[in-house]
Amino acid sequence: MAVMLHESSLSDAADRLWEELPGHRVEILNGSIVVTPPPDGPHQVTLSWLIVECHKAGDRKAGLRTVAGIGLWLPTGPEDYAVPDLAVVDADYKDALVEKNCYAPHVFRLVLEVTSSNWTNDTATKVDVYARANIPAYLVADRKHDEVLLYTDPSDGKYPDPVCYKRGQSVPVPESVGVSPELSVDTLLDGDD
Repeated sequence: MAVMLHESSLSDAADRLWEELPGHRVEILNGSIVVTPPPDGPHQVTLSWLIVECHKAGDRKAGLRTVAGIGLWLPTGPEDYAVPDLAVVDADYKDALVEKNCYAPHVFRLVLEVTSSNWTNDTATKVDVYARANIPAYLVADRKHDEVLLYTDPSDGKYPDPVCYKRGQSVPVPESVGVSPELSVDTLLDGDD
């Protein structure tokens, strides 16, 4: 909080926190700064595995890119942005740069979050902001509750109830994403196959 008191804007305060807390993820969600500590190993292994799976499924041939930690400009506030763990975006996403290394929501086909210690941001706050940004598919590997949630097809700024997948199951990626990797719930939750 002390940092924010000396900054001229919320965005400036977020930038300052990002500089002072290397390895932490700093986001502005619904007008509030959210700081996430560095991820653990299984979290990062899950993301690496997903990038490989999307590549094997033909993301580049489909005109898509699978990227980790890309900024998503949000319509929920004048300075709001998120940094999803992983996203499948249109190949020409670079043309949709808004500011602060964040890109317009319309280039995002799917965003994925793997929960960490602040799991409520991924399972509540980001459900709201991603729906309001009209992100077609939001996948949450909820390690706290040992399940994977898939939110799709937002309407009027809200997702319908998610489909919940348990261990031993696979998560079907919606056709609207444009690529269909094989996603094992166990690997999404544990980070290894």
